[in-house]
Amino acid sequence: MASTPSRRVLAVCSLLAVLSLNACDKSDPPVFSAPASPIVSPSASGSPAPDPSASPSSVPVGDLVPKSLEWYLARVPDFPDAPEPQRVHVPESTSSVFWFRVPTDQKVAFITIDDGALSRPAMVPEFIRQAHIPVTLFLNSPAASRYTDYFKAIEAAGGVVENHTISHDSLKGKSYDFQRHEICGAADKLEDLFGKRPTLFRPPYGNRDATTLRAARDCGMKASFYWTQTVDKGVVRYQSAQHVVKPGDVLLMHFRPALMDDLVAALRAIYRSGLTPALLEDYVVFD
Repeated sequence: MASTPSRRVLAVCSLLAVLSLNACDKSDPPVFSAPASPIVSPSASGSPAPDPSASPSSVPVGDLVPKSLEWYLARVPDFPDAPEPQRVHVPESTSSVFWFRVPTDQKVAFITIDDGALSRPAMVPEFIRQAHIPVTLFLNSPAASRYTDYFKAIEAAGGVVENHTISHDSLKGKSYDFQRHEICGAADKLEDLFGKRPTLFRPPYGNRDATTLRAARDCGMKASFYWTQTVDKGVVRYQSAQHVVKPGDVLLMHFRPALMDDLVAALRAIYRSGLTPALLEDYVVFD
């Protein structure tokens, strides 16, 4: 009986040894941690590898390369001078006229930018100024109130502020009182902010009915606009099978992160079509 504890200890040690061997045999492959700093292979051109300590925004990697104002300006086509505007007279009416395009045969097209709340790329005002881009801004009044200095900078560069309602709700089917509040309320605020009452209007989403156009006219918006092309993420999307910008066409884009690319894409599409950008307000006059 005295030898029993020794035998038990020996048995336990033998069992642990077996289990230890089995555990090593069944273990998962080792997992290696990533190196503390990235290993960057030299580029094919032999240019130096980027500094691993640089911030992500400063490391040129494909589409993440920051684009400077000069980069965008270098891509603006060399347009001929715009022709002397042949103005389109809008007659007095109880309703605002509604146009998809400006009824002109002159070789011009019009750039419009909507909304204002989502994004306001910092380079846009200076780009518009240096590239001499005529733009019409259809703004929601709360965005105009919050970011007034930004939109005034575009206005100082040649842009014109017009009306896009207060809340950006779809107006079609709503009561006259609702629609009048949305349109007149925005016009009042924009006039207060910029010192000029809008006379042009774009209904949110392009949705409208006869009540919309009557309320717009009662608020002083004598012409309302849809669009003929849209531009987003640097891509022009045409509304017809013919991928060409025609005289009088209205291009729509929004205050979104890629607005600089959208402006360049619009300008190049206008240029390829043999047209010149012009200011919408120069072509619409009221009797």
